[in-house]
This record gives sequence, C-alpha cells and structure tokens, in this order.
Amino acid sequence: MSTATLERVPAPSISTEEPQNRSIDLEFATAGEMHAGLEEAVAELIEVAAKDASCGILVTRLHPGRYTVALDESVPFGETYEAIAA
Repeated sequence: MSTATLERVPAPSISTEEPQNRSIDLEFATAGEMHAGLEEAVAELIEVAAKDASCGILVTRLHPGRYTVALDESVPFGETYEAIAA
C-alpha cells in the first residue's frame, strides 16, 4: 500500500454538499482484489480528508480478506496508518 502526503488547506466555512463517507468496509476473495480495493478506498478517503484537513486515514484488518478504511482523528492529517484488529 502506498502512502500519500497532502498539504493542509483551509476548510470551507459553509458546505452545501451531502456528508461524505468517513469509513468504507471491504471484503476481498483474492490478494489482487485486496491491493486494488484498498488503494481505491484510500484514494477516495484522501479526497474527503483534504476538504477539512483535520484527520488522517486508518486501514484496519478485521480478519483475512476483511478491512475497514476510515478517517480517524488519532491519525495526523496527510498520513495513513495500518492496524490489525485484536
């Protein structure tokens, strides 16, 4: 998985857009699907995170083939962390 670095941009004061997803649940059957799916989910949440520049992204492995990719305030803006659920 690659990590993207973002520059902090000011958050808009008024948003007329619908709230965007702050997490994405994924399940994969093959390693190829997993790599492509996680990359796509991280890229999607990078766009969401860049709008308010207040958090980073946490990729959590729940069990083999099942992941959650989420915006997480404990992760610094512009960073992506990985975790394994206990």
